[in-house]
Amino acid sequence: MLKLSKTKDNIEPDDKTSIEDKKEEDFSNEGKSITDLPGVGTATADKLMGAGYGDLLSIAVASPGELMDATEIGETVARRIITRARELLNMGFESGDSLLERRKHVIKLPSGSKSVDNLLGGGFETGAITECFGEFGSGKTQIGHALSVNAIKSNPEGYAVYIDTENTFRPERIIQFAEGAGLDPKETLKHIKVARAYNSDHQMLLAEKIEDLIREQNLKVILIVIDSLTAHFRAEFIGRGTLSERQQKLNRHMHTLQRLSEKYNACVYVTNQVMARPDMFFGDPTQAIGGNIVAHASTFRIYLRKGKKGIRVARLIDSPNLPEGEATFNVETDGIKDVK
Repeated sequence: MLKLSKTKDNIEPDDKTSIEDKKEEDFSNEGKSITDLPGVGTATADKLMGAGYGDLLSIAVASPGELMDATEIGETVARRIITRARELLNMGFESGDSLLERRKHVIKLPSGSKSVDNLLGGGFETGAITECFGEFGSGKTQIGHALSVNAIKSNPEGYAVYIDTENTFRPERIIQFAEGAGLDPKETLKHIKVARAYNSDHQMLLAEKIEDLIREQNLKVILIVIDSLTAHFRAEFIGRGTLSERQQKLNRHMHTLQRLSEKYNACVYVTNQVMARPDMFFGDPTQAIGGNIVAHASTFRIYLRKGKKGIRVARLIDSPNLPEGEATFNVETDGIKDVK
């Protein structure tokens, strides 16, 4: 019996047969699974699915290194698998009108304040990441609670996933917002899946496990909240010597969230801490944590600050299609409201 040594460049016998059988085959997108990919036999498929790569899209958007870590295949085989998955999904260029047609599936989640929603072109967009940063008490967490309730109101069959890194999630607040929105508080709480993250690695793992939650429990996740995105990273990586490692981990975390938002048409809402720039002598010295990594990965960026008499001010500072602008709102007992 022929035995192959277990190295990254070796292919299992069933995988090798798979390559030869499928080399000249004309693939079609319809009805295909990961076992139809060249180099993916039963054993490799089990490893891929165990690592969260259970469909063509998750493989198509993965990097060769990620597949190499998930299985025990070499880089050449990993690139061949990814290339074929992209071919099956026609992940090349498409016309602008096709993209416009796909964007009709985008949902705008309301915050409760028409002023804030108008600032964002109708609400918080699914298929995108929205970052809100500001000082403590500026309303970041309150918006996260309000979006969790309003997401369920917009789709009673939907779910919100809330990753809490600073122990700020309060079910009592959800009850208040649900009553204000005319929802059953108990049913609303049942549709919010909450996880407490205790360090940055745990936070990243929870984000990666959201896909398992969607697949295994067949949940329609409309909203993903990370509150706060950078708290653990800021506490664990101190000093300039650790900056590179911190940014690399943040980059990986943001790409996981991007993939979830695009693959499942979910709204990703992340809150971010701020710091004061000591070299800023004029203007507002407030700057978001995370640098360009978080800034570039976020589709929409909103700066929140406290105004007079308890009013909060939301300033849209970055968007791919909307102009900069400001909106004011109040945080009230039963929700986010417009300033009267």
